[in-house]
Amino acid sequence: MRRVAASIGAVLLLLPLVSCTGSLDPAPSSATASPTSSAAPTALFTFGTASEPLGLDPALVSDVESYRVTRQVLEGLVGVDQTTGQPTPLLATEWSQGNEGRSYTFKLRDKVAFQDGAPFDAAAVCTNFSRWFHFPPALRQQASGGTTFKGVFKAHADQAALSIYKGCTAVAPDSVRIDLTQPFTGFLQALTLPAFAMSSPRALAAEHADVLDQSRGGQPVSAYGLHPVGTGPYVFGAWGAGSVKLTSNKNYWGDKGQIGTIKFVAYDHPETRMQALLDGKIDAYDAVTVGNFDQLVKSGKQIIQRDPFSVMYLGMNQEVPVLQNIKVRQAIEMALDKDTLIRRFFIDNTTQASQFVPAKLSGFNNNAPALGYNPGKAKELLAAAGYKGQELKFYYPLNVTRPYLPTPEKVYAEISRQLTAVGLNIKPVPVDWADGYLQKVTSPGDHALHLLGWNGSYSDPDNFVGPLFGEKTGEFGYQDPQVFSKIARARGLPDGQDRTAQYQTINAQIAATVPAVPIAFPISALALSDRVLKYPASPVLNEVFTKVELRP
Repeated sequence: MRRVAASIGAVLLLLPLVSCTGSLDPAPSSATASPTSSAAPTALFTFGTASEPLGLDPALVSDVESYRVTRQVLEGLVGVDQTTGQPTPLLATEWSQGNEGRSYTFKLRDKVAFQDGAPFDAAAVCTNFSRWFHFPPALRQQASGGTTFKGVFKAHADQAALSIYKGCTAVAPDSVRIDLTQPFTGFLQALTLPAFAMSSPRALAAEHADVLDQSRGGQPVSAYGLHPVGTGPYVFGAWGAGSVKLTSNKNYWGDKGQIGTIKFVAYDHPETRMQALLDGKIDAYDAVTVGNFDQLVKSGKQIIQRDPFSVMYLGMNQEVPVLQNIKVRQAIEMALDKDTLIRRFFIDNTTQASQFVPAKLSGFNNNAPALGYNPGKAKELLAAAGYKGQELKFYYPLNVTRPYLPTPEKVYAEISRQLTAVGLNIKPVPVDWADGYLQKVTSPGDHALHLLGWNGSYSDPDNFVGPLFGEKTGEFGYQDPQVFSKIARARGLPDGQDRTAQYQTINAQIAATVPAVPIAFPISALALSDRVLKYPASPVLNEVFTKVELRP
């Protein structure tokens, strides 16, 4: 990489990511718990984040910083292999398929308890699945960005006929069966999502998890969303102004690692995060930006880069009348100079995107249609569409850095300049991330354009196109029954040429109708202090801090 090749002291780690969705059969036959450390971990590890979490109930949030915390506290049935992205045993030690891919039976790890002492067993698993399935519509509307359950399983209990999920049965205390209404090839991968981590049924009830009557940074949350309880290696401690504290779970079933206390400290701006690292106030931080990269290298700090597994895009809302005209949407795509955006605002080796599925996944289409940068043609299309200067409200976030969007204000300014240059009437609508930006742009509203991205969470093309374009959403107002049907069908196809071809067709069809403009597959990076010997960087951000190694 150009910025690093001429530098000293930068450590680059590019983790491989599988290019297929992986085999679901045979499943692992057995697994044993990692040996528990004999000595209690005592180290303090301070991590700089780009924003505070939006909430700590992973079933009702979808942002990176919330998941970064909840991954330490809660665990799911299935984990992720750090290098291959494949499903691995976690709270389930083995599994098997049945009923032609419509059921999965999981053998549960024994002698595991939740952090409040409640037993982890099949009944607890079914309590969690039943809760997700029965989320009422009012609760789903309050949730920041909707629910992951709906994005994966298509529908909740109030539309059960449309749902891929059918039910959960406690076969025995240590055995549970999940039934589906249809085959779902990515089911095991989907279970690795933080949203499907197991919460203590006792805590869910005691803390009224489905009543969002609390507030945190303007976001509605439940009492449980302020104090999660899982089976993970760390126990929630406190959530103060700008920081979250976790402590080691003394009863954890697996390896406790070296770190006894984690402090996540939020820094809104890239420069303040970098300075905190240089001053020794933090041990690591995420979301290194182009402006920080060279200074960190010159200071001899370690930089770890993740393989690209996210897409940054310009969203368009077809509920806004002028954007219902495909010529206007095509003009917007042709007005964007992606090369300039990537060169100025993204880390080297970030690549242009012409579709929403990264190149490493099956279903990536080398021939997906892309209109290219052509401002002259964009002006012609606007004239042909009869565009008369109607105002387009352009939402963008303030005071945040995302792995897919390192400097939102600067990216907005350049995109706005490019759109204005072809004759579009842009009205800026800046919204602080902590003031509900995500919910505002993913819900029905007056947002014509907005900046956002999608960070992949598991190795399957459905994880990218399904949640974004599998149905009509408040984010895009996009309605294409043919694409919706193709995505639903592709989910159930077995791995192979037919499934790959179906996703290639889906990608091409989405690109041709321009519901949004994919701009980049960004490289994201972390910076580490000299105290850190090893950090478990993951393309899907599955980074649990028991695997961090520190100098003695």
